[in-house]
Amino acid sequence: MIEDLQRIPLRVFEDDRGWFVEINRESWHSKPMRQTNVSFSKAGVIRGLHFHERGQDDLFVCLRGTARVVVLDLESGETFTEDIGEENPVAIYVPGRCAHGFEALTDLLFCYHVTEEYDPADPDEHGLAWDDPRVVDLWSTRSPILSERDQAAS
Repeated sequence: MIEDLQRIPLRVFEDDRGWFVEINRESWHSKPMRQTNVSFSKAGVIRGLHFHERGQDDLFVCLRGTARVVVLDLESGETFTEDIGEENPVAIYVPGRCAHGFEALTDLLFCYHVTEEYDPADPDEHGLAWDDPRVVDLWSTRSPILSERDQAAS
């Protein structure tokens, strides 16, 4: 397991009205979360690999659908992957020294909390190619849908 990466099983409370789940608690982490983002991705999209040189940590939660999370420790070269979402309600805490991304195995709603606010004047956004040889075999596809930014990293 990658040092400081946390796999946090989430407790889902269901009844005839629907469900409730806690996806974040301050006590779970050594750094406070400063911003929360939500994205929708169509099946086949890969977002990443991204990393933050100033050490921003991320907490990933798939709210609807299924996502494959892929993490590469840039120091040790160790990798981690897990499919998370409705069938596997788990949050993944990714330490800042790691490149990370996710693949939409289905259409999905994805939430990520981060320990630093995004600053458009001085963004700490960096990328590695999704098909970096250290992680290429962890994805389910060889022909993902990518953003222009992620295509440029390839």
